[in-house]
Amino acid sequence: MNIFIKDILSIQPSQLYINKEKLGRVNKYLDSVNIEDINPLPIKKIGNNIFFTDGHTRAYALYKRGIRKIKVYWDKDDLDWDFYLNCVCLCKEEKIYSIKDLEDKIVDPEDYFELWIKRCEKMYDDLKASSN
Repeated sequence: MNIFIKDILSIQPSQLYINKEKLGRVNKYLDSVNIEDINPLPIKKIGNNIFFTDGHTRAYALYKRGIRKIKVYWDKDDLDWDFYLNCVCLCKEEKIYSIKDLEDKIVDPEDYFELWIKRCEKMYDDLKASSN
């Protein structure tokens, strides 16, 4: 894995919400470790889009701590990249361009499930249906 440093604000999110409960757990974890020791976050570049594929909660927690340069690596997993690009487009439609834009999108776990997880499930099903 090739790890490098990137400006946290230059990476596009691919999700619209942060789970408040998970954010609490991540903050407790970050309080207990040296920030330099945390695992790098996965990112992907497709076209002109460089986006988080995971780690949005950690990225947001780091941003709130004043961290602006983070360790990242290129995600080489075989994921459904059409789905991720749809998520990126959705974020842009909602004016979510960087991790700081999620500040007003921190919601309770129940709302996270309803607003994001269910939406993703429907979007994924719709993508699969349209490709058949």
